[in-house]
Amino acid sequence: MTSSKNTTSKLDYSLVFILLLLFLASCLSIYSAQASGQYDSNFLVKQIIFYGIGCGIIAAVIRLDSDQLKKLAWYAYGAGILLLVFLIIAPESIAPVINGAKNWFKVPGIGSLQPSEFVKIFIIVALAKVIEDHHQKNPVKTISSDLWLLIKLGIVTMVPLILIIKQDLGTSLVFIAILLGMIFISGITWKILVPIFSVGTALISVIFYFVLLKPEVLEKYLGVRQYQFSRIYSWLDPYNFQSSAGYQLTRSLLAIGSGQTGGKGYGNREVYLPESHTDFIFSVVGEEYGFIGASVLVSLFFLLIYHITKVGMETKNNFYTYICVGVISMITFHVFQNIGMTIGVLPITGIPLPFISYGGSSLMGNMLGLGLIFSIRYHYKKYMFSTTD
Repeated sequence: MTSSKNTTSKLDYSLVFILLLLFLASCLSIYSAQASGQYDSNFLVKQIIFYGIGCGIIAAVIRLDSDQLKKLAWYAYGAGILLLVFLIIAPESIAPVINGAKNWFKVPGIGSLQPSEFVKIFIIVALAKVIEDHHQKNPVKTISSDLWLLIKLGIVTMVPLILIIKQDLGTSLVFIAILLGMIFISGITWKILVPIFSVGTALISVIFYFVLLKPEVLEKYLGVRQYQFSRIYSWLDPYNFQSSAGYQLTRSLLAIGSGQTGGKGYGNREVYLPESHTDFIFSVVGEEYGFIGASVLVSLFFLLIYHITKVGMETKNNFYTYICVGVISMITFHVFQNIGMTIGVLPITGIPLPFISYGGSSLMGNMLGLGLIFSIRYHYKKYMFSTTD
């Protein structure tokens, strides 16, 4: 009884409340999306089950303190790499090719499982350990030590990145976003970062030039697929591709635009939009609740990110701070990319809206990330509106 009360007293109720609001928003949106008659499956029931599994993941992770997480970091990372390798060599009976990509395992009772969603979290913990260990071994910062840290962070990220980049560009971008966030918090001097990011920006500009004017070069030497080019072209000029690659974007823009300020009301959707329960769930919110409802949902994500930021700033454990930055980078990129692609600001990459879009792997991966935040609160008794230990 005492142990139960002690666990309850250390639970982060602010984060529980935010997660509950996200759960309700997800259920309402998915129920409305599947009510259009596009689908035979009851995605709402499955999403509730996935949330239940996610809560079980949180309950398991919350007990792990920083020392235990550090000990498990490389085991989890290694397991994730092995899963990605096995995904490549597995027969299609186990890992089917869906929409030209081999990203999922078939799992009885669940449907499909995307290992890269969990690898995101494993990378965060591994990078946090790399930074923590490096600073302990190198208490005096030098250019060479900072450069060596950057190389180590790059290697840890590049291994899984190479394994998935041809199959899943969207998740690859998430890996890069996590890496960038961890680099900025690692304390590496700007004397190294500025030249590197300048070269990176120039390289991206060159790649964009080839995408627009000489796509055959990227297709031949980098293995970029034709459907990936079509996503760029349909993003830049969606209405010229509205019968093919630009169909979803034009329908999404129509749905969100038709919602105007206050929306059409719950269940009053009129715009047909395929896969609206997954990657384009924000379009459902925009059409039914308009600008006001969409702003409320965005504000909820802002509150989540603010809360995790506060956790990272309050903890006295640097390893925990690094984890918070990694989770923030992951969630922030997901939110900006998903919402950006539904309103035409960013190209379509197939990245779901965290905690809202239907999808077991994505949701459980995000819940694993929140489990780390719950663990930090569990082992550090500082609450959202408190300044005392």
